[in-house]
Parts: sequence; C-alpha cells; structure tokens
Amino acid sequence: MKNPPAEAPRQQSMDLAGPQSERVNILVVDDLPEKLIVYRTILEELGQNLIYASSGEEALKLVLANDFAVILLDVNMPGMDGFETAALIRKRRKSAATPIIFLTAFVDDVHAAQGYATGAVDFLLTPVLPEVLKTKVRVFIELSQMRHQAAMQAEERARRHAAEESERRKDAFLGMLAHELRNPLGPIRNAIGLLQQMGPDTPRHTQLRDIIDRQVTHMTRLVDDLLDSTRLARGKVLLRKERCDLVRLVRQTVDDYRNVLSENKLTAELHLPSTPLWVQGDPTRIVQMIGNLLHNSNKFTAPGGKITVQVSFDAESGIAAVTVTDNGIGIDPDVLPSVFDVFQQADQGLDRARGGLGLGLSLVRGLAELHNGVVTASSEGLGHGASFTIRLPAEAAADVAPAPMAASEAAARRRILIIEDNLDAAETTRMLLEQEGHDVRTAHTGADGIAAARQFHPQVILCDIGLPGVDGYQVARTMRRDQGFGTPFIVALTGYGRDQDRRQAQEAGFDMHLTKPIDMGSLRRALAHLPQ
Repeated sequence: MKNPPAEAPRQQSMDLAGPQSERVNILVVDDLPEKLIVYRTILEELGQNLIYASSGEEALKLVLANDFAVILLDVNMPGMDGFETAALIRKRRKSAATPIIFLTAFVDDVHAAQGYATGAVDFLLTPVLPEVLKTKVRVFIELSQMRHQAAMQAEERARRHAAEESERRKDAFLGMLAHELRNPLGPIRNAIGLLQQMGPDTPRHTQLRDIIDRQVTHMTRLVDDLLDSTRLARGKVLLRKERCDLVRLVRQTVDDYRNVLSENKLTAELHLPSTPLWVQGDPTRIVQMIGNLLHNSNKFTAPGGKITVQVSFDAESGIAAVTVTDNGIGIDPDVLPSVFDVFQQADQGLDRARGGLGLGLSLVRGLAELHNGVVTASSEGLGHGASFTIRLPAEAAADVAPAPMAASEAAARRRILIIEDNLDAAETTRMLLEQEGHDVRTAHTGADGIAAARQFHPQVILCDIGLPGVDGYQVARTMRRDQGFGTPFIVALTGYGRDQDRRQAQEAGFDMHLTKPIDMGSLRRALAHLPQ
C-alpha cells in the first residue's frame, strides 16, 4: 500500500461544532496523492469540509469517527480495494445509508454489478470531468443539508412540544393546588361570617374570630397572587375589557379597604374628580391593581399613619393617574429601581414581620401594561413614605354624571339550591344564606342536584365544578338543555380560578364564576340585581 507524500492534502477541516458547523463532510479516498490534490482543487470551491484517506483501512477509521454527506471511493487500491471498503462501510448502521460514488478508470457490467451490490450510488470514470464531479457532489451536499435541517426542525418541534406539555402540566398542577388550598378556606370563611352575624359575644371570642378572619384573608391573597403572577409570566391573563368609570372603581376599592386600614389604625383620605373618567379596561383587574397598592401601603405603614388616594386627569395627554401615597417606612434608593420585580421585597429580614411573597407590586406592573398603562414608584428614602402611581389612557366626560352607587345590597328572598360535595362548605353556605332570609336546599352530587332542581325549581343554583360522577359542567349543560328547569341563575363555585376555567364555565352555561372561598359581598350584589 502506497502512502501519500507529506504535501498531499489530508483534510481541509474536521471542526464539526465550530463556526462552520453548517458545512458537511466529504470523504475522498485514493491511494495516489496526486489524485487527491486534483480532487481537492476541483471540490474546494464547494466550501465544504474535505477529508482525505489514502487507504480503505484509513477510510474506515474516519467513517467511525465522522458523518459524511458523500464518499468518493477509488476502486483500485492495494490491500483493501474500494468494493471491500464499501461493503464494510455499509455494515455499520450509522453509515449504511451514506452515498458512495466509485472512482475508477475502467468499468464493465461485472464491476458495475459488484459496485452497486455494495451500495454504490454512481460510478465516475477517471480522469473525472470537474463540472460533472462538482455537480454530482453538490447534489449530495444539498440532500445532506436538507436532512440535517429536517432533523433540526423535528428536534425543535419535539422540544417545543415537550415545553408546551410541561407548561400544560404545570398550569394544571397550579390550578389543582389552588383548588385544594381554596377548598378548606370556604367553610372557614363561611363560619366566620356566621359568627359575625350571631348575637353578642365575649371580647375574647371576637378577638379569636378576627384572628381567623385575618389569616384566612391573608392565605387567600397569597394563593391568588401566586396564580396571577404565573399567568402573567406566561401571558395567559385575558382581560374582559369594557368602558368603566375609573373614579367609581377607586371609590369602591377604597371604601372596601377602610375596615382593613382601620384595624391597623390607619386613616385614608380620598381626593376624586367630580366627574367620571372613562377607561377601557377590565374592572376586576383595575380594582385588583388599586387594592394591591392599598395593601402594600397598609403593610408598610405603622399604626397612626395616613394613606392618601388621589385621582387626576391630564386632558392634553388623555392620561388618568391613580396615586396612592403613604407616610410609612419608605423605600431605600437602592431598592427603588427593582421594587416592581417578581419576589422583590423590602422586608427581607429573618423575622419576615410583614409577610407576603413579594408579588403584589409585580402584578400591578403586569396588569397596568396589559391596560396600555404604566406604574411608577417614588420615595425620598427610608422613613419618608412612598408613592405609587398608575397611569392609564382615559377620557373625561364632564357632561355625564357618575353612575349611582347601590343604595342597598339587600336581596329579595330567593329559592337557592347549593350543589357541593364538601359537606362543611355546603352546610355553612346554607346557614349563611338562610340567615339572610333565603329558602335554601343542598345536594352533594351532580345527579342529586339535578333531581333536587326538578322538585325545588330554584331561582339560583350555586354549583361546585368538581363533583363526583356528574360534574358541575354537566349539571349546567343539562339544565340549559331542558326547559323544564326554567332559567335559573347558575353560579359556579370552584377552587379553579384560571381564565380558561372561567371560559369553560361560561361555555357550559354558568352565569357567574366565583372562586372559593366565596366572596359573600359579590354573591349578595349578584342576588340583589337578579330580576324578580
């Protein structure tokens, strides 16, 4: 076997993972160094990795270490000839489909049959015609690149599918986690409501009841903040936008928080325009933003402090501003730039005196951006309080009077059916509603709920989603299909509060969706505004 001299080309590149990773490998096998030089001269303008071998044995070692788009293989070599080399290349699973072009000075039917039997795709007579060689090799280069591109696309699709499946499972897990956490909160919150409605009790009784109420409220807020931050991060918060009065929403939110602020011995001042400011937004999410700012000020302001809420409007820019200012502990200048980041919290001590997950302000920023708005923070430093401002596109309407507030939330007596498999939740909800004068029945499975509705003819149905056997969605669909049930107002009660859960409930026929623990204020308002 002849070895090529030192000046014969050995390889142009072997770096498959470097900057030229888009190139493919071409193996040229010939025992004559002068032929290798000729092949290099012809093929180097194709811009690929040219790798050379001077024997069949050397070619096999290279095939074991590398993948090739095409192999140019001399037939007549001393020792192991081209046919033997090709047969061994074909026996290796990874290289079994590698195209092989035989290079030979002579070919007859016998040689052709032997070559094709070993897996050759073509024969080229030597000396080769440069354009013919380049054209044939270029075809296999393109095929190899297409295969590589297809493999990369398939891998990318597989990765994307795996990521989507992981997100789906994570979303389902978080939904289930929220459901399991909210379920026990429902009967506890109902029991608190019943205790509050009962006759006079001892100061100790009141103190313990209020402790439970505060802790349940705190846990509910943590669950909601955790889920909302996850939805925001994945872009899964869907706004239900409508034309709403920002002034009225701010007034309602502050009024709802006055009791909480009073418990901490804080005073609240409210400065509002005399006319509405109309924004195109989701009222629930706007209230959530304002509530989070009030909650933040409440948490970081000492008893005896003051919180001021002001709404203003810049007619020139068409921007409304809601500013919540407190005289609390203030914000360190080093913390201020990151105060809206997820999990960022000024209270980082081991005692965690103020609690929370550090998600509230991050949620405000995310929700403001979804409303094409911004939120900013300012503080003169520690001990000097803080100010947070939400700015939203708005429209002043001086000629339109604010919508009147409901004078009373007292509802007329209703026939109400509760379908709930959690016995404690069903019983405490029944007791609460009966305390307010309603005629209430309970059922603990979907099938029993349907049967009870046929006999009781309820005006309102409070239906859990996760029922055994017949679930809440099936209950709602059954009642909407059968005119014998009339047109009851059906409320979904569930621990699942994702946007997709709300959509699914609406599609099934529910009129309202409430997450556990039930907000009795929201339920009262809904009952009060139902037609008689």
